[in-house]
Amino acid sequence: MPTEQKLKNGLIWYRNDLRTEDLESVAEANKNHEKVLAVYCFDPRHYQMTRWGFEKTGKFRAQFLLETISQLRQNLEKLHISLLIYQEKPEEVLSRLVENYDISTIYYQKEWTSEEREVEDTLKAKLKNVSFSSYYQQFLYHPEDIPFEINKIPKIFTEFRKACEKKSEVRQLIPRPDPKPASNLLNETTEIPDLNSLGLQNFESDPRSAFPFKGGENEAKKRISDYFWQSKNLAKYKQTRNGLLGTDYSSKLSAWLANGSISPRQIYHEVKKFEKGETKNQSTYWLIFELIWRDFFKYVSLKHGNAIFRLGGILEKDLRWNQEEEDFKRWVAGETSEDFVNANMKELAATGFMSNRGRQNVNSFLAKELHHDWRKGAAYFENVLIDYDVHSNWGNWMYNSGVGNDPRDRKFNIKSQAERYDPDGEYQELWLKN
Repeated sequence: MPTEQKLKNGLIWYRNDLRTEDLESVAEANKNHEKVLAVYCFDPRHYQMTRWGFEKTGKFRAQFLLETISQLRQNLEKLHISLLIYQEKPEEVLSRLVENYDISTIYYQKEWTSEEREVEDTLKAKLKNVSFSSYYQQFLYHPEDIPFEINKIPKIFTEFRKACEKKSEVRQLIPRPDPKPASNLLNETTEIPDLNSLGLQNFESDPRSAFPFKGGENEAKKRISDYFWQSKNLAKYKQTRNGLLGTDYSSKLSAWLANGSISPRQIYHEVKKFEKGETKNQSTYWLIFELIWRDFFKYVSLKHGNAIFRLGGILEKDLRWNQEEEDFKRWVAGETSEDFVNANMKELAATGFMSNRGRQNVNSFLAKELHHDWRKGAAYFENVLIDYDVHSNWGNWMYNSGVGNDPRDRKFNIKSQAERYDPDGEYQELWLKN
């Protein structure tokens, strides 16, 4: 192969965008290069202990990620694109691949939180002769389309939502590209690690789990098919979304959204199809409403940067926080004075999942009742949650801890919440019985 042709090679660097459809990086790489390959790195730093004493990524999310990567590899193979997988730092792997495969351009999802930016900056410093093409692929409303400059994102969600709904449009989907010639596939193959090689323990799924689903792009589509078109549960989402038991009280799409197996735009356009083909009501709107909430926290993070990780939050509040370790340990173990909190914490520990209603209550209890450093709670969630998303997790923790975007600084009455959402005690019985 002539040198000039080799230099046309493109590399898709996967991060939290683990799909083949509605992905600008895949579409552009395919369009611009004769030869394309893809890479995903299980970055060892993502499996180390954090300053809070938890592994950054725990077993539940790691297992979901392993399933996702396996499916991504299969879907890319259908496009005749090889996915190389490494258990190394991206800065080291990508430098090697650039040299070995004469890569001229790296395509990837644009991230802005500090750890991701550091990796990107290191790469750019090492690979000065390579072009970097990055894209915002994780939003419902693209940053170029919202009616605000990033530094003027409103503090209040309602103001953000109304302006976007009135003045912005959700972009159309980017189709999956046509397959490359079969010759584009590499002879080189790499192994997908298992939980043990990531330093984590194997586990059996708890039969009580409200999230018994597998990771992957195809699985995300299957869930949409089941929840929207088979059961028609989307049509009653607003009535059931505060549920606590079972797989169908909510869409459960958050985990696939978190690692980018599906995009918010894909969900949005499927809702619109449902509204045309089945029914349009408050419930169908409410799922879009929740996608806008997700966008809002991403924009808050984009605006405020590392302030979302600080004790005073984006409000820079100087509150007195308790650091009593025993209080925190009891909260994690589900051994507090509140059974409703305990049941939710036990569900989380056993399954890696918790309802939205539960998350708000356990957060409020830790921050507003125990006055404990809310960042430790956020870090624990980062470790355990299958659907951990840095922006939604830290944004919600700030919000419910009084240092974020809640204009009312509300505090949950745990007992009345339990009476309202678990009136028969069925949920608490499920998780508190021996």
